[in-house]
Amino acid sequence: MVIAADTVVSIDDHVLGKPTDAEDAVRTLQRLSGRTHQVLTGVSLKCKQQGIDDLIDVRTDVTFGVLSKELIAWYVATKEPFDKAGSYAIQGKGAVLVKAIDGSYYNVVGLPLYEIADGLRRHLQGQALFTVA
Repeated sequence: MVIAADTVVSIDDHVLGKPTDAEDAVRTLQRLSGRTHQVLTGVSLKCKQQGIDDLIDVRTDVTFGVLSKELIAWYVATKEPFDKAGSYAIQGKGAVLVKAIDGSYYNVVGLPLYEIADGLRRHLQGQALFTVA
């Protein structure tokens, strides 16, 4: 079984990559402030033995609260934004920036676990997805 996935963060049809420096992180967070953006993940499930060849796409809308300059400066100073697309980590200190999500939390973290397990369940009907040792 091979599971491959990639996730992008997008606002206004513009993909937000990882920030290049602190100023870039500040600009990105200012752009996201008080707005809703999308986290999009494409997943490929492949298993030659089971005949699985499936593509899954997952979208989560994330809404930020209005971020003050002080909050953005504090968050950037934590250095957490620097290796994150969209300049934040919902599973870390960046959780305080997020007002609401509509969709899969784990998609925002980076791997939509429910949707992957659901895809596998559909293909492996009647077979054990997980085993207990």
